[in-house]
Amino acid sequence: MNSKIKAHILMILLVMTWGFDYVVAKFGMYDMTPTSLMFVRFLLGAIIIGVIKLVTKNYFFLHKKDIPVLIACVLFGEILYYECEYNAMTYLPVALITIVLSFVPAISVIIERIVFKRKANSRIIIGIVFCILGIVFVIGSDFSIIFQGRIIGYLLAFGAVLSWNFYNFLTASLEEYDPVSLAFLQLLGSTIILSPVALHNMLPISQWTPGLWLVVLYMGVISSAIGYVIVVNALKVIGPTPSAVYSNFLPVSTAICGAFFLHESLTAMQIIGGIVVVAAGYVVIKEKGKLDEQREGL
Repeated sequence: MNSKIKAHILMILLVMTWGFDYVVAKFGMYDMTPTSLMFVRFLLGAIIIGVIKLVTKNYFFLHKKDIPVLIACVLFGEILYYECEYNAMTYLPVALITIVLSFVPAISVIIERIVFKRKANSRIIIGIVFCILGIVFVIGSDFSIIFQGRIIGYLLAFGAVLSWNFYNFLTASLEEYDPVSLAFLQLLGSTIILSPVALHNMLPISQWTPGLWLVVLYMGVISSAIGYVIVVNALKVIGPTPSAVYSNFLPVSTAICGAFFLHESLTAMQIIGGIVVVAAGYVVIKEKGKLDEQREGL
């Protein structure tokens, strides 16, 4: 089995793992606040990736000029993103959250057009239009109950979309650091920033149940540390665009896990809207990857 096939198999397994991650996080928040859950997740991830860096002797030097950008990356890409995502679970089924998150590539293209004046081709524009239509189907199906609390969930999910896009553009400016070093810095920075609030509200370890220990270990070791290693490997072996395409199928694995473990369900209109968003997002990612490659070749 060659390295590309292995990378594709690992990415498929990772998408399934991340779908289950939402279920695990929802169970974890029965005993922990979102902030405390993020803290232990990031702490474990930072420790494991730090050990990997020591073993592989992958050292780096942090430049002072990059510290403000790094802090901004931590605030948008780790803390604000997960705060929005975890709190949205209080109001929405996990599958709906990931459907909204599939809107990320479309927003990315819009921001690039407004801020960097980068033009999109006709296929990308059509993809964005269908992404919007898909989101309309999803939210419109909830119209009768949207003002009973779900509107907050959708706003939080869109907050996560914006946070992740800001994070992507900020991270792009940190080209001097390899992905593993950048992951370590961001996880460590998140742990430090969250520690005062998280530790103050943390459930005493003596009261942690076996189930909570499993939640913490799953999120910190499998989802964060091992998951990031798989992503970094995929970026090197199969490239950024194919890797990004896999993440767009997260709503499928999340919907399956949500239905099986949380007994959550979607309406027919929401399923149709989700399919439209995922398919349109796939087109946007593929076409955007081609344009990026053309720009780099110039």
